[in-house]
Amino acid sequence: MPADVVSNPQFYILLGALFLAAVAARRIPVLRTLVSVALWIGAGLLLYAAIAERGRFDPWLGRAAAALNLDDQKVAGAETRIRMSRDGHFYVRASLGGVERRLLVDSGATITALSPATASAAGVEVKPAVFPVLLKTANGTIRADTGEIAELRFGNVVARDLAVVVSPAFGDIDVLGMNFLSRLKSWRVEGKTLILTPNHPQDAAES
Repeated sequence: MPADVVSNPQFYILLGALFLAAVAARRIPVLRTLVSVALWIGAGLLLYAAIAERGRFDPWLGRAAAALNLDDQKVAGAETRIRMSRDGHFYVRASLGGVERRLLVDSGATITALSPATASAAGVEVKPAVFPVLLKTANGTIRADTGEIAELRFGNVVARDLAVVVSPAFGDIDVLGMNFLSRLKSWRVEGKTLILTPNHPQDAAES
C-alpha cells in the first residue's frame, strides 16, 4: 500500500536558521552578502538534486538532466557506461518495442522480468506456460508467464528476441537479468560505473 509522506524536521530547522540569518543580516552588510551567497548556493543545490533525482521519473526533468550532463547513461567508444544511482543500483533507460522504460540491472536475476504494464506497452505477447514458471523472490515463490521482447535498445546495445517473464508480483519494477548480460561481449563494474560492451556496438540510441 502507498506510504504517507512525513515531514522532515531537519528541513524545517534549516529553513528556520536561514530565515533568522536573513533577518540578522539586514543589520550587518557583510553578513547580508554571505547569507545572500549561501541562499543562491542552496537554491542551486536544491535545483541540481531535484533534476538529478526526479529526472528518473519525470520525462521533462530527464531531458534537463541530459542537457546539464547529469545523465547517468552514456556511450564512450565501444562501451555504454551506466552511473550508479543514489540507491546503490544501476538502471538503464531502454527502448522496448518503441516505448522507453527504466530497468534495474540485476546480475542476481536469472531472466529479464517485466511488469504487466510494461509488457503490454511494449507489445510483448504474454504466453501462459503449460508448466508454470516459478520464481523465487524476496517475498517468496511467485508464478510468472513468459514472453519475448522483439528488440531492446539503449546506448550502443541492442538485444533482439530476448526472453522475459511477466507477473503482477513485480509491481512496476522492470529488471534486466543475466539472460541479457550473458549476450554481451563483457560487462564489469569499476567504482560506481557499470560498463557494458556489446559484441556488435550499434549507433548510439537517442535519449
